[in-house]
This record gives sequence, structure tokens and C-alpha cells, in this order.
Amino acid sequence: MSLRLSASPLGLAIAFVLLTPHAHAQDATNLDTVIVTGTRAVDRTVLESTSPVDVLTAEDIRKAGVVNGELGSALQALLPSFNFPRQSNSGGADHVRAAQLRGLSPDQVLVLVNGKRRHHSALVNTGSKIGRGTTPVDFNAIPVSAIKRIEVLRDGAGALYGSDAVAGVINVILDNTPEGGSVEVSYGANHTDLKPIGRTLTDGQTANISANVGTALSDDGGFLRVGVEYKERRGTNRAGFDQIPPWDQTEANLALQGKRNYVLGDGASKDINGWFNVELPFGQTGVAYAFATYNQRDTEGANYFRYPDGEANWTQLYPNGYRPISEGENSDVQLVAGARGQWGDWNYDASLDYGQNSFTYRLRNTLNASLGPTSPTRFRTGDYEYAQTVANLDVGRVFEQGPDTTHSLGLGAEFRHERYQTRAGDPSSYAAGPFTDRPTGSQAGGGLTPQDAADLSRDVASVYASLSSQFGEHFSTDLAARYEHHDDFGGELTGKLGLRYEFTPAFALRGALSNNYRAPSLAQIGYESTDTGYNAAGQLVQGRLLSVNNPIARGLGATDLKPEKSLNTSLGFTSRIGEHFDLSLDLFQIDIDDRIALSESITGDALTDFAQQQYGVAGLQSASFFVNAADTRTRGAELVTNWRQRLGDGQLLLTGTWSYAKTTLKNVLATPDALRALDPGYVLFGIEESNTLTDAAPRTRASLGATWGNDQWTLSSRVNRYGSATRVFNFGDGYIPRQTYQAEWQLDAEVEYRFSPRWSVAIGGQNLTDNYPDLSNDDIYYFGNLPYDVLSPVGSNGAYYYGRVRYTF
Repeated sequence: MSLRLSASPLGLAIAFVLLTPHAHAQDATNLDTVIVTGTRAVDRTVLESTSPVDVLTAEDIRKAGVVNGELGSALQALLPSFNFPRQSNSGGADHVRAAQLRGLSPDQVLVLVNGKRRHHSALVNTGSKIGRGTTPVDFNAIPVSAIKRIEVLRDGAGALYGSDAVAGVINVILDNTPEGGSVEVSYGANHTDLKPIGRTLTDGQTANISANVGTALSDDGGFLRVGVEYKERRGTNRAGFDQIPPWDQTEANLALQGKRNYVLGDGASKDINGWFNVELPFGQTGVAYAFATYNQRDTEGANYFRYPDGEANWTQLYPNGYRPISEGENSDVQLVAGARGQWGDWNYDASLDYGQNSFTYRLRNTLNASLGPTSPTRFRTGDYEYAQTVANLDVGRVFEQGPDTTHSLGLGAEFRHERYQTRAGDPSSYAAGPFTDRPTGSQAGGGLTPQDAADLSRDVASVYASLSSQFGEHFSTDLAARYEHHDDFGGELTGKLGLRYEFTPAFALRGALSNNYRAPSLAQIGYESTDTGYNAAGQLVQGRLLSVNNPIARGLGATDLKPEKSLNTSLGFTSRIGEHFDLSLDLFQIDIDDRIALSESITGDALTDFAQQQYGVAGLQSASFFVNAADTRTRGAELVTNWRQRLGDGQLLLTGTWSYAKTTLKNVLATPDALRALDPGYVLFGIEESNTLTDAAPRTRASLGATWGNDQWTLSSRVNRYGSATRVFNFGDGYIPRQTYQAEWQLDAEVEYRFSPRWSVAIGGQNLTDNYPDLSNDDIYYFGNLPYDVLSPVGSNGAYYYGRVRYTF
């Protein structure tokens, strides 16, 4: 019997009425919640903030992240401006997923843990669409069970927190409960009707177990809280029947026609997470603290199928062809230690923060065709490592100026050291063997060569000051300034001014103006790779991603990268009517100069001849490098509304959110003369990469929800609407297919029953109507193999059902 819920209007209405949707965030709907992000004031609430701040509770994050225990998936479900697409056949993005805030690049949002800067991933996403060319923060490396709440500042905040805070700041605050604990086990799977193949599938089986416990260490506030998590997920596959590309239609290859040779979906994964959070008082006012998170994740990714009769195969090894499988070994750690307290009227916080991500990339079920039929079939293709050390000192005090005016002053200094390294893969992964008519390097990702290896570092020092003021009951301000000096890009002064005026308890205006700064990442400066794989048109090419310092890149017109600089403006209002209803609406504009992106792939005989004749590099068929591609303007709006009402013996919470963000290009980088001289048709930054920055992500997002609960029951669901997204390919010779994938709806629901103070059980589902994005058209679906695109946030896994048991003590 099918487990799917009816997709009819009646089915949707019943689900909405009986299981009214899950709240945007329970704490975000409580506007009296005191926040610590975006202000120095010690008693500001969500309602009183000069910039929009969302507060997400541990309970909502835990429930929304039930699919694979992913924090990123939970944030997408709960935040109106957060996008976290599921990539497939996308290289490194199959292993580390990138997130967007307000439609900007993944590296333009700053992530904090307990207010301390979080490091980003070491792996460069070069095969993805969303997040292409970035090393994003790996949200899924942060344990869901460790979180007390998350505060999301949706505004530029470089003056407060330093570089990267262009789109906003996400501050993950860890659980500090000094006693008790919990154990939670969940299990679920996708169950879906896959129309392209006419079958009902059950896959994606996922098991999660987490446990955490706290204990008091002293009578005056000391505590230790620790936790562990284990997560295991099987893969999903939504590929269609292979029609065989025209250029591969030989007798041996046509024998595979009508089979599912490809994979489109989530790869299998295993995660082990650990964390602790500890505080111990000393002296009269001092507190020593430390916290850490650890993640070890093994993942698999999909790659294009290699047909038996083709230059990329030896039938002695794979008589029926093969599909390479990528493997990621991802190790991630953050450790912070410090002390805070008071010196007279001043408070202080000194800390040392170390974060590191190490990633080893492997391939199996593949070969290096140039080595012949004795080629290895497994390779280590490279090692990546990023490490960050931050030393920080904050001091501040609160002082009064008259009976109705209070100021909170903050001063500080910070030093940050970053190091980025890559190491070559196995020699056989990049070797050019004796079979010169065959492509070199391991298929689906040639290994990093010794000349690709990078070792870069930088030092960043900053001093800053902020002042949050309350003038009477109606007017408040936030003012901040920071001078930050990079030893490779020099100094930059950033500032922010935020204002709020409350006309009546039911209506207040707020606005902010700031300039922000993001230096090119070390990876964007120095990362290089050599690859043999399929281009967007599905044809096999040998290519390189070149650093801007590479002589070949310089010959093609590369120049030193410049930092990105932004000017953020926002204006909004908040309203609270009685104890039942509140609303906030914020309009924003973000102007960014010198956006960094990857160039278009430069291909063709002109490139091959140029690299051979000028630099002695043979066989180069494709090249790309980072550029300051364009200036951009992003305009948008965000609406959050909440209604609370006593209903029966429980409490009802209704929530509606809507967001809009549109990015347009200005001052697009012109193709340099050196590149046009090789071929007048070459374009350095063109259609595909413009699409990545402007309309590859949905511009609109809406959510309608509610939660009803009492001492025993919690009934919840959530209806999300994701706006349209557009995919553009440039296959050359004027062949530029385009498709706009229309808006999609997703319905989630859950019922939880507490049959004792300690035990609870829940059943629920996500995407209960088994909805899918539009099918890709004939130009894009790659001959039946990839019927769905990875752009749609609704994903292509179909319905997911789960059960959960929780024990608290």
C-alpha cells in the first residue's frame, strides 16, 4: 500500500488543519527573547533590535533536521532567506554542501559558534552550480544535539565581526544546561513514485542516534555538558533510463540503452560527531570556559557513466562500462578556550580559537585510461587542509548618561592566522601513461599533481569599537567601527550605524547602513587542479583550474584578485499588537563591488595550441581561473508574522514568512584583449557564470505554519513555497539551452506524543505530497539520465517518512 499522502487540495487542507504547520522558529516568535548577536547592549530583545534577527530554538532545529540529522537542512526549513540545495554529480559539492543567505555566495555569510568565528571547509567546490568556486562553512559538521539556539542576523556586520559578514551572521549557541540529558533515536526512509521510470522506490534509509548529558561542576555556576551523535544514510537514485548520447552510440554501448546507468541523488554517508561545552568559575567574577565540536564524515558522490566502447575505458577492466564513485573523508574540529569576568566596571572576554578541516578525496570504480588495462581502479586524488587560529580580546562596560540614557561600550582586538594546503594525489591518479591516445589521469577527477600543490598563509589583525545606546523608552542606536589589516591586501575600515525608533508599543521603525569587506580566500588565490572529466555538454575533456598567478592564466588575461566590498542599507518596521500578534518587514539593498567568481571554461584548439606553443603544456583542452567578475546589486524584502492563541487545553502558534532577493549585474568584467586575440569567440565571464550569480537560486520563498501543543501532544506541520530558478548552459557554437524550473510546494508534518515525563515518540514526514521539481527539458536532461536538476530546493528525493523515540532525564 502506498504511504503517500494525497496531493489533492482536500488532502492539503486536511493536513494543514489537523497538523497546522511548524513554526518558523518558536523563539523568533517570542519577541521578548534577549539576543547577543548584532549588538553590544546586554538587554536587547528580538523586537528591539536595530536589524532583523531570527532566533531558532533547539526543539525546532532538532525536529526540522531529522532528515539525516543535517543542520543545514533544518536552517533551510526554518529561515526565510536560507538556501541549501542538494547537489549531485557535482564533484566536491556532493560531499560538502554550500548554503546561501539572501541569495549571495556561501562565503559571504559569517558563521560563529558561541560568538567565536567558525572556520570554513578546505574543499573547493568547482563542480557545483550554487557555491561554485567557494570553500563554504560546513554546517553539517556542527552537531544538531549540541545546539541551545541559533541567532541569525540578516544584515551586514563586518564592523562588528570582521570580514565575510556581507549577507549576515549565523551564531550557533551551544547547550549550557548544567544537569540532565537525553537520548534520541530516529529512523526514516524515502518512499516515492518516480515518474520518469514508472516505479515506486524505497531508499535513502537513514538512522540517527544522539546522546548528551550535563553535570554541575561547582555550586556557583560551573558545568560540563557533552554529547555524541552517529548518523548513517544510504544513497538515493532518481536517474532515468539511458538513451545513450549520439556520439557514444556504438553497438556495444547501445546494448546498455534503456538501463539506469547513472545515479542522481544523495550519496551514502556516515557521520560521527562529538562535542562538549564547559565553564568553571574562578575568583569572585571570573569564568574559565572551553567548548569543542568534532565531526568525522565519510561520504560518496556520483559521477557520469563511462560507456564500454570509448576512449575512457578498457573492456579488460570494465566490459560493461563503469560509473566512478567519489569518496570523501572529512575531518572537522573546532576548539575554543578562554576566560571572561569583570575588572571593576569593565567586563572582559579573552579567547583562543582553533579550527581545522581536513579532506581527503578518493575515487573507486574508475581507471587512468592512459595506463592501459593494468591501470589501478582506486585512487587517492588529493588532500586538502584549512586551519584557522584566532586570538581575541573584548572589553566593555555599561554606563548611564542621565536617568533615561544608557550606553554599552565595547572595545576589542583580534589576530587571525589562516593556512591553506593541498597535497598531490597518488602518482597513478595524474600520470600520463604510454597510451597517448587515451585521456590521462583518473576518470571523474584527475589527481592533484605536484605542481598543483599549494601552501598559502595569511595574517589578519583588527581593532574595533562599538557603542549601543538607549535614549529613553523609544530611541536606540548601534554604532560600530573596525580597522582590519590583511598582510596580503592591506587595511580596510568598515563601519555600521543602526537606528530604531518606537512610535508606539505597536509600531517601530528601524534601519541600518554599513560597509563590509571580504578578502579572496586563500583557496581562490592559490588553488589549482588538473581534471579529466565531462564538460556541461557531456563530452570528455582534459582541463585545469589555474591560480591567478599561473603563467598560463596570466597569458589568458588573469590579474591579481581584489577584495569584495559592499554597501548594505536596510529599512524596516516592527509591530506588536497585544500578546497575540507581531510582524516585521525589512527592505534591503546590498551593493557589492568586484564579486569573485570562476571564469567561464575556456576550451578549444586555440587554447590547446596556445598552452603548447607558449608554455610547453600539451593536451590542455579546458582552463578556468578566478576573476573579479562584476559588481552586483541585490535588492530584497523579508516578512515574518506570528499569531499566538490559547486553543483548547493547548497553545496554538501560527507563523507566516516571505522573502525576496534579486541580484543584478553591473560593470561586468570585459574579456581581455589577450584572450580575444586567441579566439574572438572567447568570453572570460559570460552566460553560465552570470546565471550562477543572478537567477540559479530561487528569488522568493514563503512559509505558512503553526504548532499546537499541550503537556502530552505536539501537532505540527509546515508548508513551504520555493520560487522559480533558472538553469543556463553554454554548449558552444551558439547552443545555449535554458530552462526555468517553476515554483514548488513542500508539506511537512509531525505528531509527537509524550506518554511520560521522560519518554516521547513521534512520527512524521517531509514532502508528504511526494512533490518533485519540473522535469528537465530535452536539452538539459542528458539523454534521459538526469531528469531533475539540482537547483530546486525541494530536491528530487520525493517523500520521506520517519519515526523518533526520545528519552530525557
